[in-house]
This record gives sequence, C-alpha cells and structure tokens, in this order.
Amino acid sequence: MAAPDAIALLKADHRAVEALFEDFKKARGAARKAAIVHQICVDLTVHTMIEEEIFYPACRGKIEDSTLDEAYVEHDGAKLMIAELSDAAPNEAFYDAKVKVLSEEIRHHVHEEEMRSEGMFAQARQAGLDMDELGERLMARKTQLKTQFGTTGLPIQQTHSMRGAVIEHVGMRH
Repeated sequence: MAAPDAIALLKADHRAVEALFEDFKKARGAARKAAIVHQICVDLTVHTMIEEEIFYPACRGKIEDSTLDEAYVEHDGAKLMIAELSDAAPNEAFYDAKVKVLSEEIRHHVHEEEMRSEGMFAQARQAGLDMDELGERLMARKTQLKTQFGTTGLPIQQTHSMRGAVIEHVGMRH
C-alpha cells in the first residue's frame, strides 16, 4: 500500500492527537489519564520530529520563512510541555492544566499549518513540493521512530528556537 501524501499524513496525525485530547477530557481515573497523556506525548514527539527532520527542511526557501520560524517556536513550546507531562503523574498539581494548555497550543499550531490559502500546507502545495515522495519519507521515519520509542521511551528533544533557560521553582505564594 502506498504511503499517503505528506499533507494527508500530517493531517491524519493532527486528527489523531485531537481525538486523544478529547478522550482525555472525558477520562476518569489516574491510570486512564496517564495512558492517554503518554500516547499524546509519543504521537506529538514523533510528529514534531518527522516535520522538523523532513517536511520543514523541504519547505525552507520555498515558503515564507516567518511561517516556518513560527512553526519551530510552536514546536519548541510543545516540547517543553511534553517534557513536563512525561515526567508527571495525573495527581500532581497543574497536570490537567498542562494537558489543556498543550491542547490549546496544538490546536493553534494545527490551524496555522492547515489554513486554506496562507497556511504552511497550502504554501507547500503551491510551491510544487513532491508530496508523494515526502509522504513516503515521512511514513518511513514515523514507523522507525514509533518502533524505537516503543523500546527506548521518549528521547530528550532539542529545541530550535529556545536557549533552554533554567527556570527555578520558587513555589506558589498564597
């Protein structure tokens, strides 16, 4: 079976993660919430990696630089939240809030990529990128990463746009 074209594959990833966020809203019980969040973290990590390794570089120089730069910054924000959630338990303070904020960040990012005329995907299509070839490369890497993460767990991801400032936890003041 042929791989979907790049945009179809990336949009399918978006729909799958959106469904997981909806499942989280309805979830009851710590184990169920943790399982859903783990899947969200895995799926988003794989998705950001295939976009950053394959799709975004193919777009560089062919679509607006500002569109790509914003996408990298949005990914970096999501990576920070994924790192927080990967190391947290559902009974911890701010857990549900972090999931909600991550879902909002992802919703915004997806909207930016999928906008009809000026979105990244529309710009990439208009630029004439070979979406079939990109889709094959994305699918192959996605399969490889899912297998790898099933064995090794999630990697520590590098940010592209953030310097990794140290934020000290000073505690909440009441």
